[in-house]
Amino acid sequence: MFEIGNVKIKNRVVLAPMAGISNSAYRTIIKEMGAGLIYAEMVSDKAITYGNNKTIDMLYMTDYERPIAQQIFGTDVDSFVTAAKYIYLNMHPDIIDINMGCPVPKVALRAQAGSALLKNPKKVYEIVKSVVDAVPIPVTVKIRSGWDQNSINAVEIAKMVEKAGASAIAVHGRTRSQGYSGKADWNIIKQVKDAVSIPVIGNGDIKTCYDAKRMLEETNCDAVMIARGCLGNPWLIKECVDYLESGIEPTPISLEEKLDMILKHIEYLKKTKNPKVANLEMRTHIGYYLKGIKSANSLKEKVFKSKTIEELESLIKEFKKVECGNV
Repeated sequence: MFEIGNVKIKNRVVLAPMAGISNSAYRTIIKEMGAGLIYAEMVSDKAITYGNNKTIDMLYMTDYERPIAQQIFGTDVDSFVTAAKYIYLNMHPDIIDINMGCPVPKVALRAQAGSALLKNPKKVYEIVKSVVDAVPIPVTVKIRSGWDQNSINAVEIAKMVEKAGASAIAVHGRTRSQGYSGKADWNIIKQVKDAVSIPVIGNGDIKTCYDAKRMLEETNCDAVMIARGCLGNPWLIKECVDYLESGIEPTPISLEEKLDMILKHIEYLKKTKNPKVANLEMRTHIGYYLKGIKSANSLKEKVFKSKTIEELESLIKEFKKVECGNV
């Protein structure tokens, strides 16, 4: 167990905020797998300020998902404060997280938000301090190692974040220019951990429970944050928790288990999303779940042509009946 401010986290395995992925349905599955802390997908501070209904809907969360952090992104101090207050008063998350790591062009280049903020340490301090002063719950920040290889400044930024009153910092060991390519530099995470006294969450290239253990040992970080490794593989969370806490080795996930998880995921999405959105989102998830399964190639083609969530559900059930002999 570790703590972020006054929030007690039961283990050292954390779900990253993934845009278009980390909604309530997905987070519920991850929580069932035993994640100690869950980060909701990022939302725009401006969109909240303007009362954008789609964005407000994205803020939906349940008590079951706690402890949960809601991530916001932006570039304007006043908008950050307004959004943080709205989220705190209306959604009551356990933690507010500030995104200073998103590398995608529409965020980092067009909006000058996300990882673009790393280029201005003074502004980083101003934003974090203002949000910390605005809400009575812990504030965390997610950063990258720097803008590019010539401007790696994670340690400087982390010190600013701590000075501004943040309760924890998550560090992705890649620069903005790397995007999601190349290899994450875990030494940056270690340098940040050595430089600050607040909890540090390591992020980048956690694909197995053995990676999680190695990151904890090599960087001395307080927790590991898992992102893409969980896509189509929520079991990774449980494998990490089991291995880190009890030394339990992972076992292979059967096709039947994957299909059952898809059907569960569909049910959860149907409860929280309108049918059209649920279908579109689930088509993406199914691609991840069935990656590398040759017998599912024809199924995947049908999945991506499906028009309704009910059709999608029927396709999975029929495939399960053929491949596994039951529904």
